[in-house]
Amino acid sequence: MIAFKEFKDIQNQKDLYLLVAEFYKKLLADSRINYIFTDVVKIKIEEHLPILVVFWSQMILGTGGYTNNLTDIHLKVDQLKHLSPALFDIWLHHFFETVDQNFYGKNANEIKLQAKNLSIILQIKIGRQNK
Repeated sequence: MIAFKEFKDIQNQKDLYLLVAEFYKKLLADSRINYIFTDVVKIKIEEHLPILVVFWSQMILGTGGYTNNLTDIHLKVDQLKHLSPALFDIWLHHFFETVDQNFYGKNANEIKLQAKNLSIILQIKIGRQNK
């Protein structure tokens, strides 16, 4: 008999922590994009993940609390190393895959839509910066 994984929707910050932790495992294992995190910005993953949880919690669960300027952060990273459309495609692929492997429902669909919208907005702003 085949065992099927039970899927639930994203319901709380614990779910979001699971999502971003699994997502970053994929990003850091992918040599096409991991250098952005390891060499360019040198993130400290244990400090970065809780910030991402607060960001996505605000976006999806309406909890508030995210105070950083996401656009400025990415524009500064782009000045160090160009964030190309291909990098955004890789980022989205891993994000969607991680959501789909762990969650199903309204919030899971919403977080993918918000990620896609964020990708588009950031690429437009990076394009303007680089004119």
